[in-house]
Amino acid sequence: MKTRDKIIAYIETHGQVSGKELADFLEITDRAVRKQLATLIKEKILTKRGRPPQVFYAIGRVQSSLSEDTVDEQIRKILGQNFLYVTSEGERIEGVDGFVQWCKKRNFNVVQKSEEYRDVYTKYQKCKKSGLISGKEKIIDTFGGDTCLEDVYYADFYAWEIFGKTKLGQLLLYAKQSQDKKLMKEVVQHIKSPLLDLLENQKINAVGFIPPTVKREVQFMKVFKEYLALDIPEITIQKIRTEIVTPQKTLSKLADRIDNASATMVVVDKKAHGRVLLIDDAVGSGATLNQVACSIKKIATDTKMYGFAITGSAKGFDVISEV
Repeated sequence: MKTRDKIIAYIETHGQVSGKELADFLEITDRAVRKQLATLIKEKILTKRGRPPQVFYAIGRVQSSLSEDTVDEQIRKILGQNFLYVTSEGERIEGVDGFVQWCKKRNFNVVQKSEEYRDVYTKYQKCKKSGLISGKEKIIDTFGGDTCLEDVYYADFYAWEIFGKTKLGQLLLYAKQSQDKKLMKEVVQHIKSPLLDLLENQKINAVGFIPPTVKREVQFMKVFKEYLALDIPEITIQKIRTEIVTPQKTLSKLADRIDNASATMVVVDKKAHGRVLLIDDAVGSGATLNQVACSIKKIATDTKMYGFAITGSAKGFDVISEV
């Protein structure tokens, strides 16, 4: 029996196993085992779970794909670039394979759902210009005459109807929840190019990063700012620590969110800047962005304020409570 077949048979019998366990069983070097495992993972026969030093291998899911004769190339390309499925076991499956597994989990017809996905994707792509979505109408509808922002831009929506969180929405969520710097860097890679274009097109003179409201050992916005490495003046914004911390995401009423942002977000930098971009991770109501923008405009009334968020809600006032 070939070594690869021995590995497959052993894992089928024993379930999840480590590389060391396989090396001991086969009586070969760790390097030889890793070579075999890498090939089996590439062929999707095995899956790898965990991170060094606790890495385990298991039999991969039965793969099913959308055949060339049932789904056109356009849909395959859209899924390949945009679909991400994270299983309940924490396995990351992208593109067509991820879509198939997502459909199977919900007993959906794969071909029918793939066509629906194309239609929803196409609808929301029409909202994008130069890689960004404008939330200007939403902000004006929400705050009316109290709007202090010229425009708010999203790199993508946080979630769609039917299909739930977008790929970028999921990456943002898991990057924050797991405090995973690798995922945070991946988020930056997705949004950096359109963000840099925005800075140039709007002739932005300074940026401000909205501080986090939930205490974490690894703060997303801090790491995000480091990875972006923008060469532009920064306005310091601080979050006041109150007796009882009330994160924005716990507040479901717009008025409460406005009051919270007004009372706890302080602009430390009192210098005047002509055109300022405020950067946040996710925008639901836009209350924090707008209130900070109003605070900056009080310092210099002629300041042009813009907002940018990695993701925003596709609906009107919609609280994104997960991130």
